[in-house]
Amino acid sequence: MRQASIERNTKETKIKVKVNLDGKGIYNVSTGIGFFDHMLEQLSCHSLIDIDLQAQGDLHIDFHHTVEDCAISLGEAVKKALGDKIGITRFAHSYVPMDETLTRCVIDLSGRAYPIFNCEFKRDKIGEMDCELFREFFFAFAQNLGCNLHIENFYGTNNHHIIESCFKSLARALRVAISIDDRKKNAINSTKGLL
Repeated sequence: MRQASIERNTKETKIKVKVNLDGKGIYNVSTGIGFFDHMLEQLSCHSLIDIDLQAQGDLHIDFHHTVEDCAISLGEAVKKALGDKIGITRFAHSYVPMDETLTRCVIDLSGRAYPIFNCEFKRDKIGEMDCELFREFFFAFAQNLGCNLHIENFYGTNNHHIIESCFKSLARALRVAISIDDRKKNAINSTKGLL
């Protein structure tokens, strides 16, 4: 089983993450930020990655450190669980609608970090969470996993729907990218022989 645990302790946050890439989408998430918990639960459920993430952060300042450090830890955990990446499908994409909204995610588990996030929000917050923090999450996740991650929202009017479709499209793309390709299960999916 492809599993990993990460602990990250700083003066700003204390985070514990466990992932099982071959899971069933079982989650146990607590960050102190309700909407963010909801998005991480979507990521687990639709990627079928079991995620146990417990975070304590300096929420009295703002949510930035907690969101970014959760992304760093989660990216590191998925990278560690992938190991040498033998047999993975590597590339994937997903289009996810949510009512009036449509979002696309394209991912390459290449080992090279290159995040793109093209998404505009109609207001500054969803609940208590600043919308600008979603970009920070996806950038930190991509940089610490080491992947090309291109997320683009084509249209939508409801902020909740827009960002939820982003997390769900990431989940569905990640689910395929980490899956083992039976035709290459003993090989690296690269002409370089290394990812």
